[in-house]
This record gives sequence, C-alpha cells and structure tokens, in this order.
Amino acid sequence: MLTREEIRHFRHCGYLKRPDALPPALVAELKETILTDRAAGAEPVVRDENGRVVRLSQVLDRAPVFHQAATHPPLLNILGSLLGPCIEVVKNRHNHATLNLATGTRDTYHRDAVQWSRSLLSAILYLEDTNLENGCTQIVPGSHLLPGLDLLHKVEEEQWVAESNLLSQAIPVPMSAGDILLMDGLVFHRIGPNYTQNTRMSMTLGYHSADELRPEEDPTRIIVSGTRTYRGNDRKPN
Repeated sequence: MLTREEIRHFRHCGYLKRPDALPPALVAELKETILTDRAAGAEPVVRDENGRVVRLSQVLDRAPVFHQAATHPPLLNILGSLLGPCIEVVKNRHNHATLNLATGTRDTYHRDAVQWSRSLLSAILYLEDTNLENGCTQIVPGSHLLPGLDLLHKVEEEQWVAESNLLSQAIPVPMSAGDILLMDGLVFHRIGPNYTQNTRMSMTLGYHSADELRPEEDPTRIIVSGTRTYRGNDRKPN
C-alpha cells in the first residue's frame, strides 16, 4: 500500500515511482513472450518507418502472462491506494508493450486523457532498465492540473502551451527493470529518444476506478479488483 506521503506526491506532481514492484521471474517471462510475438510479427502490431515492430497492441488478449502482470497483487494494492477497492483495467487505451528502438523520429508530448472528469491512471511496467541513453520517460510535473485540451498528442502545438515555457520544465524519469511508473492521465509526458542499438522494453496499462454511474457491462473494461456496483439515483430500491 502507498504511504500518505506517496499519495500526496502523486496527487500534487501527477506521477509516482514504485521500485521493485514486479518480481524478476515475471519480468523475464514478459520479455520472452514479447520477443517471441515480435519475431513472429503477431498482429496487431505497430511498425516504424523502417518496418520494424516497435509495439505489440492488445496485449491483454495475448498470452496469459500479460493478464497476470495486469493483476499482480502488489500492483493492485498500489492502485487501490489511489483508485479505491474496485478497479478496472481498460482495453481501448494503452494495453500495449513497447520496445522503443532507436529511430530518427522524436516522440511528442502528449496526454493519456483529455479531461479530468474521466481521467486515467497510466501504469508503465518497465522490463528493462531505462535511462537518458535509451529513452526514459520525460514528465512535466504538475501539468495534470492545467486546463483540459481537446487533443491527446502534440500538445506543444497548442498556443498557450507553446507560450507557457512549461515543456522546458520536463524532467527525465530513469527506472530499473521491475519498477512501475504511475501517472495521472493528464500529465504531459513523452518517451525520450533511444541513442543505443538496444531496446527499452516496457508494458503500459490504463486503469480506472469502476464507474458507479454506468449500469451496463462494458467489453472494453475488465474488472481486476472488487466488483462493479451501480449507485445511480435511478436504481430500484432493494
């Protein structure tokens, strides 16, 4: 479980690092499975401008080890400190494994959600060490408290963002294999450039608290902790 200080840091800064959250055996199995699917070109995948597989999409529909990682009990305990006891993992945002190979293109700053009223908790599970050389995540602390934008990517093209000098305040967030980075979905962030010839492998998932105002089941959500309980004021009395 998170301490009060960790929870406050997440709320205030929009991110939190948790070291050694995944056991080495689970990290090794995830890496092996990702490399196997990459070698086979197992769809759906994303390829770069050179045709190389750089991302495996829809990992929760692949080998069981991905679901095992998404429901790893220590991870759910950490999430429970921020989201409460009833948690859903989403299938239509993130739900991918990234290799982050060296490339001539540069990732743009982006958000993982557009508005605070239904934001997202992003969890990046690092399967290899990440640093300035191989492209660690870069974050603008506190940017989740800024106004919403009607776009996810290339937030630097928004005029008030470009004029604010905010993106120059970004900090790199190096992590070790087995660490997990939690981010508020509204935080400005991007993947750093990889200057090496190796991968920088990670798995990214999105979580919500179970929506108490949504009565129907949603195939894009998987309940991973607790239950879905509808609390709308139009529900029939017991």
